[in-house]
Amino acid sequence: MTLAQNLQIHSSDNLPGSTAPAQFNITGPLQNINNITDLINILMKFIFPFAAVILFFVIIAGGFDLLTSRGESEKVKSGQQKITSGIIGFVLLVLSLLASQILGFIFGVGEGIL
Repeated sequence: MTLAQNLQIHSSDNLPGSTAPAQFNITGPLQNINNITDLINILMKFIFPFAAVILFFVIIAGGFDLLTSRGESEKVKSGQQKITSGIIGFVLLVLSLLASQILGFIFGVGEGIL
């Protein structure tokens, strides 16, 4: 599989001193992926369900640590840290998607905001 891009430049006027901008087209090798925003959107469709499953198991593991701690402060802290880390990681993932959508909207690249 190759990830090379195809660049086509079309100039409407080849006259010397012409200020007409040349039109160009960059096409990606994968269907419907022509810029970084499209790539991020496609990756996020796969990453979010995977991250949600990981978050579920991290919360289960943290809850298990809390339930089996029997008052031991180290196990209680471990359970709390697992749950906190899982939630923070998922929030960072959501914020990264939101940031990419906002930047796509600002620069007019891709689908923009959701």
